[in-house]
Amino acid sequence: MAMAAFRREGRRFAPLITPRPIAAVRSSPIPEYGLLHFTVFDFAFLSLQSQYATFGHGLWLPKGPSNLLAPLGVRSISTQIVRNRMKSVKNIQKITKAMKMVAASKLRAIQTRAENSRGLWQPFTVLLGDSPSVDVKKNVIVTISSDKGLCGGINSTSVKISKALHKFTSGPEKGTKYVVLGEKAKAQLMRDSKKDIELCITELQKNPLNYTQVSVLADEILKNVEYDALRIVFNKFRSIISFVPTTSTVLSPEVVEREAEAGGKLGDLDSYEIEGGETKGEILQNLAEFQFSCVLFNAVLENACSEQGARMSAMDSSSRNAGDMLDRLTLTYNRTRQAAITTELTEIISGASALEG
Repeated sequence: MAMAAFRREGRRFAPLITPRPIAAVRSSPIPEYGLLHFTVFDFAFLSLQSQYATFGHGLWLPKGPSNLLAPLGVRSISTQIVRNRMKSVKNIQKITKAMKMVAASKLRAIQTRAENSRGLWQPFTVLLGDSPSVDVKKNVIVTISSDKGLCGGINSTSVKISKALHKFTSGPEKGTKYVVLGEKAKAQLMRDSKKDIELCITELQKNPLNYTQVSVLADEILKNVEYDALRIVFNKFRSIISFVPTTSTVLSPEVVEREAEAGGKLGDLDSYEIEGGETKGEILQNLAEFQFSCVLFNAVLENACSEQGARMSAMDSSSRNAGDMLDRLTLTYNRTRQAAITTELTEIISGASALEG
């Protein structure tokens, strides 16, 4: 009865057993028992080995055309797996090199416009000054970031500075809100500061920006927020590998007039003559709106330059890392191929020696 049950179990597991003769595998860790000493569990183990192959420690990979492994029992990497990995790394390297060239061409187009826009806001700094330490009750932090990633830590830097400003300007009788320009800053600030976000604007750089478009954005921001001080956080472009996190402050007309009456640098406003029928308050209102649009225009362009420079650096580093990985994979492939050839030669020589003996 035992032999009959054994024959029935053998017929059940027979299709799962590898067609390669068991006795021909010298490197197999399974003892070369006689066929009559095998049990049902031995057949199950052999069926698993015929369909899966060990890779590393404890990892089993399915056998197939893409996973042609070494002989049964030999723990080594398939040359086909290494070739596929090398192919994927080469494709990634091509993509990163192309992205670097695209970023370089965009940087050249934006850099000239950013340098020319600096002449718009500098006269306002001379006239009204830049007072980042002014103490007001209503603060609005305008955080400028990019809509796309793969540009290093440029967006994280802007968000960190914005959070630090929020903590610095908050208080019992003070209110601080966010106006977010860019998808990346929006994604980071929505996690823990969602209730403080007043307005979000994305896809700024979908089309080339000009002053008219930015002035419309500035009007939209001024209509939707109440402020005593607008604090614009952006990255000022220095070079391809260098950008400086910068904060520019634009005060409301009431605060400007109050600071002018208190003296200091803003006290020089009284020395200017006002022509026409406009009052001092109306002129300060127009100056504040025009100053904000000019500073915002420069900040968007400076941040765009910094973004493309950071993307160039990131893609260059990625291309070099892909090259290093490709070199290591090539060495692994050559070693694996040589090991397989050596194993086959050893088995051939061993078989020939056994026949001669």
